[in-house]
Amino acid sequence: METLEEQSTDDRLAKLSVPIEIIEDILSRLPVESILRFRSVSKPWLSRISDPSFTKLHFTRSTRTALFISAYDDSTRQQHLLSAPRDGGPVSHLLTIDDVSQNDFRAAEHLNGLVLFTSVNSDSGYPCAYVVNPSTRKSLLLPHPDPYSHDIDETACYFFGFDESTNEHKVLMIRQFPKPARFEIRIFSMSTRSWRKIDAGPPIAFSISYGYICSVCVNSVIHLKFLDGLWCHILTFDLRTEVFSVINSPQGAPPYDGCFPHIIKANGCVGIAWRIIKNNQLRVWMLQDYENCVWVREIYTEPLAEVCFPYPQDFVDTDEIICRPSKLSENVMSVPVYNKKSRCFKSLHFTLGHLFPVSRNLRFYMVKSYDESMVPL
Repeated sequence: METLEEQSTDDRLAKLSVPIEIIEDILSRLPVESILRFRSVSKPWLSRISDPSFTKLHFTRSTRTALFISAYDDSTRQQHLLSAPRDGGPVSHLLTIDDVSQNDFRAAEHLNGLVLFTSVNSDSGYPCAYVVNPSTRKSLLLPHPDPYSHDIDETACYFFGFDESTNEHKVLMIRQFPKPARFEIRIFSMSTRSWRKIDAGPPIAFSISYGYICSVCVNSVIHLKFLDGLWCHILTFDLRTEVFSVINSPQGAPPYDGCFPHIIKANGCVGIAWRIIKNNQLRVWMLQDYENCVWVREIYTEPLAEVCFPYPQDFVDTDEIICRPSKLSENVMSVPVYNKKSRCFKSLHFTLGHLFPVSRNLRFYMVKSYDESMVPL
């Protein structure tokens, strides 16, 4: 008689008589880390977990968020990308980029489980973009649309979006050429892994620089800030219609003079946050009525006058604002988090452990939240 140990995994599962639909329902509620381990249980489980419909089901049911962190080491010229639990704890190493300077790391945007971040190629000095799934620890370096020909004076920026009409992530690339002055717009599709040039351009005159690289995507529309003199406005690009438009700065918003505007997304709305240093305040305008362009203002003040309100890194849908991190010791990092309801700060502590070399020159620059997902690259 065949013993239980001699039976194959598939045979044992078959004798349990558990419908695959029930198994799928249970798996879809588990953390990504657990699901990745369960892929090796059997071929039917691997097939079901790898199906795009399961990926979508898991993402709609998952409520787990975590943090995406960037750290730069001056001594080795390395940029480390890390992930960490939402409430503190040990970090996980995702990716290391060699031979970069502190300013080469430009920005990071998170959207539906994936993170886009940009850096600068150390050989060519040209921006490059990576898409990372921190949950699965997979990354993709986007190919340059024209690798053998680019103007030495051109500038380029990448912006992340999700097209709900086609259910796919896309990357918007804006290239600006000085002579003759012109823009080139391209779209990268994650489903086809290819670039496509489109016949479109911004309806206003502006220049790409470090101040324009931050963006958010809401309802299939990419929003990025731009400055018109002392005023901050929003340039939009609709991924469905592939058309640019402009949203003017909210009435009563401060000028760009001693203030630092930051485009944000919270509770499904786009907004602009100003850090007012002299008043130790963070003033936020949220665009709550998109069609009628109705803005709602909120003001947050640090209760301790001697402590300056930290620069905001991310706004999350749990009434919290994640601020710039700092290093406490060789292996401990602290992230201040401001609760908008209680109007108080708390500190989250993260231990670096021994997953990658840690030096005294390691500095942290960016913390973003992201949703766990099984989205493949």
